[in-house]
Amino acid sequence: MQLGLIGLGRMGGNMRERLRAAGHEVVGYDHNLEISDAKSLAELVDKLTPPRAVWVMVPVAVTESTIDDLATHLSAGDIVIDGGNSRFTSDAPRAARLHEQGIGYVDVGVSGGIWGRENGYALMAGGSEEHVSRLMPIFEALKPAGEFGFVHAGPVGAGHYAKMVHNGIEYGLMHAYAEGYELLGASELVTNVAGVVKSWREGTVIKSWLLDLLDRALDEDPQLAGIKGYADDTGEGRWTVEEAIRLAVPMHVIAASLFARFESREEDSPAMKAVAALRNQFGGHPIHKN
Repeated sequence: MQLGLIGLGRMGGNMRERLRAAGHEVVGYDHNLEISDAKSLAELVDKLTPPRAVWVMVPVAVTESTIDDLATHLSAGDIVIDGGNSRFTSDAPRAARLHEQGIGYVDVGVSGGIWGRENGYALMAGGSEEHVSRLMPIFEALKPAGEFGFVHAGPVGAGHYAKMVHNGIEYGLMHAYAEGYELLGASELVTNVAGVVKSWREGTVIKSWLLDLLDRALDEDPQLAGIKGYADDTGEGRWTVEEAIRLAVPMHVIAASLFARFESREEDSPAMKAVAALRNQFGGHPIHKN
């Protein structure tokens, strides 16, 4: 197949190489023209043979404007794929606008990070059966070999919804590993924390790729001394919790892990200052001053 790919960063650039290795023709565009195959969106579209398929892989802050700009160069019968971390509520209005021009739209949640080029990407697609089927050669090349790694999750919006929930689960899993790591480090008995983490990688019910990555991080820096305990969030965790509230679904672990990320950004938590002050007031506990 032939594919246009907009955004050649850590994910998009590796996707281009994986697709090319599978025999597909990829015309890439990036604002960094040194890595771009086209000098503009118009040139990218001109290099593609109709009916075209163009995959947008840019930060969510510029996804809408990029797709709107791209659409001015496309024709009826073309398909736009958004593989970024857009909020699912953006998909239906976007698809409706493109539909007015006869342009199809598929949203795809993509997981795999910087390792996807080698290992493949988990793909969660939302869109019509017609559009998803047409793009299957691309999906087959990007996903891991074997039975798993791709799902047509439902109509437009379902792909990003599935990825949102995926990332919410990721928040919870990461925080569980992090709490376990901290408790091991606080123990008077465990003298080889990194070794314990490494031992869990095989034969245990908690083995996972995330655990493998924690082990890798500890190999690089056994005390994690070079890392500041600050964790950002890109939106999906918040959106997952908002959906849980809307649908009245209990979500204790994911909500707690999201709030823990907020706490990580406070050098001296105002809430914990209040807790310390209250303990001092009713119990006479000492206050530790900065």
